[in-house]
Amino acid sequence: MSDRTRGRGDAQAVRERVREFALGLPGAYEDFPWGESVVKVNRKIFVFLFLGHLVAGQGDSPPTVTVKLTDPEAHAHAMSAPGTLLTGYGLGRSGWVTIPLGEPGAPDAELLCDWVEESYRTVAPRRLVAELDARAAG
Repeated sequence: MSDRTRGRGDAQAVRERVREFALGLPGAYEDFPWGESVVKVNRKIFVFLFLGHLVAGQGDSPPTVTVKLTDPEAHAHAMSAPGTLLTGYGLGRSGWVTIPLGEPGAPDAELLCDWVEESYRTVAPRRLVAELDARAAG
C-alpha cells in the first residue's frame, strides 16, 4: 500500500469516527443534499463530511471535514492545520473552515470531534445544547 493510499484509508477512518460522533449529538441526523454527507440539527448543517474527489489536473483530493468555529482561538488553531482553508461560497466569512484529512500533521479525530461539538453548539437550539450539557454532567 502506498503512503498516499494509506493516508486516504486513515482519513476515511477519521472521517467515519467524526461522523459517528456528530450523529450521537442530541437531535443530529445525516442528510445528503449534494450527494455528500452533512450532519444537521434542526434543519441546519453543523458539519460537512466530504469524501474527496478527483480534481481536474490535480488528482485525488483528500476527504475533508468542514465546521463552523466562531471561537477565535479554535478558529486560529484549525486554520493552522496543513491545507485548511476558509470554506468557499462565502461561508468562510461566518467562521466555516474546511480541514483536509490524512495529511501529515492533520488534526486527529479527537480534536476534530471537539470542533464538531463547537460547530453544533453554534447552530443547535438551546434546549438541545442544554441536553448535551446534561449528558456531560451526568
